[in-house]
Amino acid sequence: MKIVFAGTPDFAVEPLLKLHEAFKVAAVVTQPDRPQGRKGLFTPSPVKTEAERLGIPVLQPEKIRNEIEAVKNLNADCMVTCAYGQILTQEVLDAFPRGVWNIHASLLPAYRGAAPIPRAMIDGCRETGVTIMKTELGLDTGDILLAEKCPIYDSDTLGTLEDRLSRLSGELIVRAVDMIARGDLPLQKQGEGFTCKKVQRTEVDFSRSAREVSCLIRGLSPSPFAYATIGGLTLNFWFAEEVDSAEDAPAGTVLSASPKEGLIVKCGEGAVNLVELQPAGGRRMSARDFLNGRKIQAGQCFDKPVL
Repeated sequence: MKIVFAGTPDFAVEPLLKLHEAFKVAAVVTQPDRPQGRKGLFTPSPVKTEAERLGIPVLQPEKIRNEIEAVKNLNADCMVTCAYGQILTQEVLDAFPRGVWNIHASLLPAYRGAAPIPRAMIDGCRETGVTIMKTELGLDTGDILLAEKCPIYDSDTLGTLEDRLSRLSGELIVRAVDMIARGDLPLQKQGEGFTCKKVQRTEVDFSRSAREVSCLIRGLSPSPFAYATIGGLTLNFWFAEEVDSAEDAPAGTVLSASPKEGLIVKCGEGAVNLVELQPAGGRRMSARDFLNGRKIQAGQCFDKPVL
């Protein structure tokens, strides 16, 4: 069976690698090289870099719907997509007689759309997963072939959870393509679900509960970050954990600011230990290192978020 793989970011590299090891991917479709960094140098996607390393031919249409002949000329049986980043038209779907199959990092029908992993973390979910679904014109609404759960730990950040889900995606798509090749397709219809929007850099509202604050910080790390400002200094947060606190203080109040105890901040319910952070324009560091020689003191308050 001739397989085409369409994907773009780091998350899609592991599924491509596993799929190629098991079945030999015939071609890769990915986004065009884009300018990145301060110098704006045109940079290939992680999937393109991996495909070239593996010796797989690469297509980079600006809009795949406008290059349907190139897609048809691949003469492939099926396409697997994973965070490709373009909407497929019916003509694209019809180019693959064994179907187009999408790897989606949630337990559908929950968290359809562009940001399923950070949204699950921010919402405080204790588990998420990966779904392999048959692609149709609706956004992540196709029939489900396989799904597998993945726990979300309090020690997770968006980065660590993405890594685990990427590995799970690689394992699951190999099983799925084997089923597709055999014609073993026990598809299940999706129920009603909801679509999540992209995430963006977000100011922390310490009036929320400690769990909500911790989940927000971890769900936006290592990018695009949750942040807060105190004494004119903006801090991006890499990691935070909930701590017990019965201290009576306004939300946003610094309860501890010492290298020994760390940076602990009162929330609307409980408190958080801001374990790792990055001052604007500075480097990533532990809060304990940050507090060495800093003027932040217990009793100070973080600025309230601008609504």
